[in-house]
Amino acid sequence: MTASAARPQPAITIESLTREAFAPFGQVIEIAGAHHYPINSGMTERYHDLARIELGGADARPLLSLFRGKPYALPLSLSLVERHPLGSQAFYPLSARPFLVVVALDRHGTPDTPRAFLTAPGQGVNIAMNTWHGVLTPLEAESDFLVVDRGGLGNNLEEFHFPTPYQVGR
Repeated sequence: MTASAARPQPAITIESLTREAFAPFGQVIEIAGAHHYPINSGMTERYHDLARIELGGADARPLLSLFRGKPYALPLSLSLVERHPLGSQAFYPLSARPFLVVVALDRHGTPDTPRAFLTAPGQGVNIAMNTWHGVLTPLEAESDFLVVDRGGLGNNLEEFHFPTPYQVGR
């Protein structure tokens, strides 16, 4: 994503992140409405199986990482999306600050019109394997994220540059 360009850009309205709206792209990771039960003699509540972690390809293994992202300002220019054909990618913020999630369905090997979602406090996402998405886009301040994705052999990154960037704004 780059700063807004001088030429007209198709606009994308930012939507609230809900399980239903995000379902074509993966899962929303949140406590609200999640299956849960007590563990550790009742001292801990386990919110169970919040995302479908997908691992494909040779020697696939899950990776657990921390990402620190610098904030973006709105509106922003969306010129690049990427996808990971061999694994899903989960992002869970380690603060209550919002972040923007841009995703797009596949249209014959290229991304369709993107959609943008704004997270609420306590929400993360798991982007399904082979789903087009924007880069990590924290808002307001530098933010840390717990990330679960795929390690192993094979090329797990494909990028697409839009001929005309989209303007993403409120």
